[in-house]
Amino acid sequence: MTSLFTDGYKRACRVAGIAAMAVVFTSPVLAQGAFSEAQKKEMKALVREYILENPEIISEAVALLQDKEEKAKAAGVVAAITKNKAALFNPPEGTVLGNPKGDVTLVEFFDYNCGYCKQVFPTLMETVKEDGKVKLVVKEFPILGNPSVVASRAALASRKQNKYTEFHTAMLSHRGSLTEETIMKIAADVKLDVKQLQADMKAPEINEVLSKNHQLAQALGIEGTPAIIVGETLVPGALQKDHLKELIAGARKK
Repeated sequence: MTSLFTDGYKRACRVAGIAAMAVVFTSPVLAQGAFSEAQKKEMKALVREYILENPEIISEAVALLQDKEEKAKAAGVVAAITKNKAALFNPPEGTVLGNPKGDVTLVEFFDYNCGYCKQVFPTLMETVKEDGKVKLVVKEFPILGNPSVVASRAALASRKQNKYTEFHTAMLSHRGSLTEETIMKIAADVKLDVKQLQADMKAPEINEVLSKNHQLAQALGIEGTPAIIVGETLVPGALQKDHLKELIAGARKK
């Protein structure tokens, strides 16, 4: 190939790699036609040559992009948590377990029919009990169909009879899927007045709580359950006990 640039310029292009060439190709100078078509063609050939000689830069570029995206996402989560701090950590619906005056607050978005939520439930409760200084806020987030919505409505309605913790625990401890019939049976087992519960489930405030929880989940980018917030960290999926303790210790230091 006949060079239109000096050998030194060619070497500089190769050393700079894709990042530098990307800057050149997106610059206003190039857009304004500062390079001839022949020069542009050779620049493209240099980029292609560099990639073929150094294919590892593709995976490096992908890794850098992923890291950048993850950092941006984490920063967005922290901003969303800060903006919605009151609704997350001190919910007006009062769905709080553990120590209400704890120095570290956990927030769990969950669905009563979610197998992973059932799996992580003992871990959360054991950790809260053993630590003694952890406040656990549970956010009703029914996303697995109508039975899940019924379960959440019933759980929120059970607050009127001061049975939320017992009912919540019983439903998450139930093996297998929850149906409306099963939900009412569990309600009776924890000594709830079922007829009163069914009447209280129709209260407009329950719709408001579920709607706000969905809005919070959307703001935080939560799409599945469980999703657990520890301080300023959002962890999707079930957590191992050791990992949860590490996150609590880190939040406590902050």
